Amino acid sequence: MTTTGVMRPGHVQVRALDLDESVDFYTRVLGLIETGRDSSGRVYLKAWDERDHHSVILREADSAGMDFIGFKVRDRATLEKLDADLKAYGISTERLQAGDLLETGERVRFTLPTGHIMELYADKTDIGNGQPYVNPDPWTPQAEQGIAPVRFDHCLLYGPDIEGALKLLTEVLGFHLVEQVLMEDGVALLAIFVSCSHKAHDLAFVLHPEPAKLHHLSFLLQSWEQVLRAADMMSMNKVSIDIGPTRHGITRGTTIYAFDPSGNRFETFSGGYDTYPDHKPLTWTFEEVGTGIFYHDRKLNERFLSVVS
Repeated sequence: MTTTGVMRPGHVQVRALDLDESVDFYTRVLGLIETGRDSSGRVYLKAWDERDHHSVILREADSAGMDFIGFKVRDRATLEKLDADLKAYGISTERLQAGDLLETGERVRFTLPTGHIMELYADKTDIGNGQPYVNPDPWTPQAEQGIAPVRFDHCLLYGPDIEGALKLLTEVLGFHLVEQVLMEDGVALLAIFVSCSHKAHDLAFVLHPEPAKLHHLSFLLQSWEQVLRAADMMSMNKVSIDIGPTRHGITRGTTIYAFDPSGNRFETFSGGYDTYPDHKPLTWTFEEVGTGIFYHDRKLNERFLSVVS
């Protein structure tokens, strides 16, 4: 699909119980690169192959979880159009001035029907990936530091009214539904996986009574072998692993789920498939949800279902 609207997940702000401990984890173990700190004490990080200034922001707080997720749009004209479209749809928006986040332009912020704060922006400083734009090498030394994902890939969010979120994302923001999980009645939605690109998902939601909950943030690796290496890195550093390495039925990706020092779940993910807006969504019935989430075990563990931040 053409990248004329919302292009990709651009950043996520995560709450850390102990900022120093979390920065050490995200840089030394996960392998992100610190790119700045602001006057409020927030720490900015990026994966080695990301070009924009940051994709993860850490903020010290009394509770874990996600403050907001931001998506980059094609240009300023697109930002203005989508702001107007959101208002016409009945969604209240807020403007945040350029510089409120380091090296980031003006943002349009709003609340999804699930209670999550989402924002759109067009401008963020390109600091590159350590290679020149002329005659670059295929990777940098940072590609071997820690787990070393290539990018922040997506989030899975828990909250009510995922059908309302699906309607807003598809009818106003140009996402398309890639996969869905049905409730026992075979009609209502238990989970949705949506994309604004060719990826199997850029955002996902599971129905949950509490609003604005984070299930996990996900980082992309380039192969199953790198997922296995990530498992070794986690064990070497005594990281709390939830489940994996294993494979998803939904999206077909290979995966490990684990927890950062604050209890925020994160995923190291590879694979998946290409999707297009004209593809018919894939549907999983309620009795096969275990197979859809964990294809090898064909069942869910209780912690995966119930632990959110």
